[in-house]
Amino acid sequence: MAPRAYWKGSLKLSHVSCPIALFPASSVREKISFHQINKKTGNRIKYRKVDAETGDEVDSSDIVKGYEVGKGEYVEIEPEELEAIAIESKRTIEIDEFVPKKEIDELYLNSPYYIVPDGEVGQQAFAVIREAIRKEGMVALARVVFTSREHVMAVEPRGKGLLGITLRYPYEVRKEDEYFDDIEDEKIPKDMADLAARIVDTKAGHFKPVMFEDPYEEALKEVLKKKQAGEKIEIPKQREPASWMRCAGACRPSGVAGRAARMIDGRQAGVGCRKSLPAPAHARSGRASASAKVSTRQRHPPAVNFRSSAYPGLNPMRGVRARHMRHRPIARSISHDQVRKCLDSLSPCAW
Repeated sequence: MAPRAYWKGSLKLSHVSCPIALFPASSVREKISFHQINKKTGNRIKYRKVDAETGDEVDSSDIVKGYEVGKGEYVEIEPEELEAIAIESKRTIEIDEFVPKKEIDELYLNSPYYIVPDGEVGQQAFAVIREAIRKEGMVALARVVFTSREHVMAVEPRGKGLLGITLRYPYEVRKEDEYFDDIEDEKIPKDMADLAARIVDTKAGHFKPVMFEDPYEEALKEVLKKKQAGEKIEIPKQREPASWMRCAGACRPSGVAGRAARMIDGRQAGVGCRKSLPAPAHARSGRASASAKVSTRQRHPPAVNFRSSAYPGLNPMRGVRARHMRHRPIARSISHDQVRKCLDSLSPCAW
């Protein structure tokens, strides 16, 4: 069965136009959804529109739209008043201008649609418009009316057809400054930046949506399949950890590197912080002289204090509120050489 067109009209570029049809390029129908039913009878649950104060059911003819201007205060709008300001649809997607694709901020991208020629008559005109846009290497901005509202649409070639994406208006996009202004300008140590760059290189790949998996959806399908077959669903007493959690546990390095990794990761601040790192060889041996013990700090490289503001990325207390912790972690100091050794030995899974 052929999909049903969401909208039909014409695509116009200057004096060239052709009949087209729009189809939604995304859908949520494939996702499993549930209805509410009466457990005792198995019948569907229906909702009635009732007055919030009296509880009486209200007839559809007595329901109007209202805009809330204050708590419990509404401005009523009659259907005729809305029809008076509704934009009349000309059933035309009219191209106004062409812009570079890189200038369109991703925040403005809204809903995608496939645009195809409607019938045999406009096939050639459709191809002319499509190839004209493709040749310019730009994106066409057009206007179209859906459901009494005018939308701006970005149109670009896609295979044999066109892809149209409706764009949000500026008032629909929130300003990033409201969220990013409180983020501090951190000074990232070179060792940390180099390690992050190496991890990015090892994890570099290509965009393959076919590899995306929805474990919850697959689990739902399995449950429904068993229920239809009359099989009993066993509820596990303890949930199995997510795959990424198992990977993190398996790949967590041990020893000095493990403790450094857990201290670097603020989320693991309370784990492994109380145990000190291995002591120097001369400190472990009982043959060290008293003078050697006194001058230990002078003979070793400068220590790295994980609480020092010079190493914000290594601060185990950063972002952790002490009142939410049963025990306060004790910060330890290790040498620069030990830090470099730990960072070099860390696997990507530790991050």
